Amino acid sequence: MIALTSLALLAIVARARTFGNPVLGFDEQFYLLVGDRMLQGAVPFVDVFDRKPVGLFLIYAAVRLLGGDGFLQYKLVATCFVVLTGVGVFLLARHRANRFGALAAAATYVLWLNFMEGEGGQTPVFYDLPMIAAGAAVTTAAMRTGMTRAAGLVAMTAVGLAIQIKYSVALEGVYFGCVLLWLGSRDREPFARLVVSGMLWIAAAALPTLLAFAWYAADGHIHDFVFSNVTSALGQRRRPLGTEITGLAVIGAILLPLLVGVAIARPWRDRDVGRRILAGWFVVAIAAMLVYGRFDSPHYGIPLLVPACVLLAPVLDGTLRRRIGIVLALATTLAAGQAVLAVSERYKGGREAAMAVAAAAKPTGDCIYVYDGYPALYMLTGSCLPTKWSFPGHLATRDESTSAAIGVDPVQEVTRTLATRPVAIVDDYPRFAFGNLATRRIVDRALASDYRLVACISTGPERTRLVYRRDAPSAARPPKSCPHALLMRPKQDADAGRPTANAQNR
Repeated sequence: MIALTSLALLAIVARARTFGNPVLGFDEQFYLLVGDRMLQGAVPFVDVFDRKPVGLFLIYAAVRLLGGDGFLQYKLVATCFVVLTGVGVFLLARHRANRFGALAAAATYVLWLNFMEGEGGQTPVFYDLPMIAAGAAVTTAAMRTGMTRAAGLVAMTAVGLAIQIKYSVALEGVYFGCVLLWLGSRDREPFARLVVSGMLWIAAAALPTLLAFAWYAADGHIHDFVFSNVTSALGQRRRPLGTEITGLAVIGAILLPLLVGVAIARPWRDRDVGRRILAGWFVVAIAAMLVYGRFDSPHYGIPLLVPACVLLAPVLDGTLRRRIGIVLALATTLAAGQAVLAVSERYKGGREAAMAVAAAAKPTGDCIYVYDGYPALYMLTGSCLPTKWSFPGHLATRDESTSAAIGVDPVQEVTRTLATRPVAIVDDYPRFAFGNLATRRIVDRALASDYRLVACISTGPERTRLVYRRDAPSAARPPKSCPHALLMRPKQDADAGRPTANAQNR
């Protein structure tokens, strides 16, 4: 109870700065949007395209049932997941560390999320909880004989739930399954029983996804489900190798103190089989991140936090003097995390800027179209969605510039969307470095001929959100707050295709 209360207070203090900000990250803004539209009858993959499992969107749909605007509510729910995951770290660490070291390890998990864009509702914030439940079940089976089948069912059910939040955890699930088979063999279970156990574990892990597939099949949407969840990922283009290497280096730098702590703990030399299993989980989590192959955001490294924090718990203890040093280090980590959040809000924008953009773009009957900008604007303005591909990156980036990636020709879809004559179009300046040049040219032509620039809202020293309206007076002039380049070049197609923005500033 003391651990739960302490971690809850710590999580609230660490994350409270974000509670009033509706535009933390593009991804979670979009997840909330899909959850909101699900309650209005939209079906993920059919009416709104994305590649995340439907389980993630069900979480956000449930959040919308809590009332309010949804933005505060999803952060509070995410905070609950963080606290419970921290408790899981504490309980798992207690097997090889005393109470202080285990609690320090759990606090490290809670605090380190702020360095990795995990301050809101990114997917690992939610699936870390079932994954640590799986890890706890497997290590419990390792310490007690005769529990492998039951523990395996718990572990693989938890993995199955995590898979329906993000498929990338599947490799870690395979590792847990292999460990369970080894434990059964160690306990001299008959081969036939072990085979049956393995089949039960596979079924438990696959069940949530099979249920989702069955629902879509019964509703006649097999193609939408398979394309969104499997095929489309093969059509995505990769960012330049240099960009990905830089992103990986950033993730490595953020995790370096924890990696050093794990190295000092040397769990691979521990005689405790549970600790060695956790060390293997940590290695597989690293492998899963590398296999996924996308490193343009620090949140891709969050899955490493859980096993890393559990493993370093034994070194987070010692004499009274050492404990005081650890408390001071955690306090410094808390303060540093707040500084990171402040810098992030300065460069990405906060509530005031987001509401200003929403006020300028507010629709008058027709939809708005967020070509490049906050997905949250659809909710903040009460707008309908002008396209199935309402996440801006799907139609505006080079990664998604083929029908193999999103199921439609982006040029045709942008042309069709503009033909619906959105009342307002939201864009960004400077342009995204990895933007889709073909769709950019189409949008710029429409902006030059049919729209007027009515608002330029700065969301940081290097970013301005632009609002164009079709219903603005023809004599309207751009506000003086607009960047000089826009004031000097009213025809936006003159700048088409000049990539100047950095991916990390979106």
